[in-house]
Amino acid sequence: MKVRLIRNATLVVEYAGKKFLVDPFLAEKGTLPPFPALTKNEQYNPLVPLPISFDDLIKGVDAIIVTHLHYDHFDETAKEVLPKNVKMFVQNEEDAIELKKAGFLDVEVLTEGTSFEGIQLVKTKGEHGRGEILPMVGVVCGVVFKHPDEKTLYVAGDTVWYEDVQEEIETHQPEIIVVNGGDVQLTEGGSLIMGKDDIYEVHKAAPNAMIVSVHMEAVNHWTLSRAELKSFLNEKGITSNVLVPDDGESYIF
Repeated sequence: MKVRLIRNATLVVEYAGKKFLVDPFLAEKGTLPPFPALTKNEQYNPLVPLPISFDDLIKGVDAIIVTHLHYDHFDETAKEVLPKNVKMFVQNEEDAIELKKAGFLDVEVLTEGTSFEGIQLVKTKGEHGRGEILPMVGVVCGVVFKHPDEKTLYVAGDTVWYEDVQEEIETHQPEIIVVNGGDVQLTEGGSLIMGKDDIYEVHKAAPNAMIVSVHMEAVNHWTLSRAELKSFLNEKGITSNVLVPDDGESYIF
């Protein structure tokens, strides 16, 4: 498989001969309003441009996976420019209705038994924060990719570390795990996705897995930088277990 970070949580996953686009956040730099964050409230999103052209990004895409509909995972630009006949996978019927309203013709809700071209796609649980903020931010999901010719890949999505993430790891035994690790925070409510301690818990739960941390430095509510995470990983002695890609960087597993 090949996993490429585009920007934020947007990934291109080439797996068992198929190309997946995950959480397409395609707006031009600085064209969207900031989230109400702890700092950087004057910075419009995205904070950085796409590292490749749109044409290169969508060339050969077989399916798109949208873990939830927050604009930094699926924005108006994606809604407008993505081909309407492409296969779309979403987390629930509510999101499917929204994408169908936007004109997408082939939208399927992920389950624990979804299959696409011989690839098993397993919807996984996630919590987009902790405590009282959860009803406000809404539901999310992740997805596990499985195929006899590939390593098992777990894209955790917008979740913090909690018992269900550990259960997903124990159930699926992924060899590659992509976490959203920018520790994004709004003006109140704490972390909405994984911070460095959460990532360390993922490593402890899957010590033999390769972890890739994305969702960093692309939207104004990030609080964990790549540099800080790399320093933390060095302190813990796990730099060889956790990869922190730059936008556009890819890995083959």
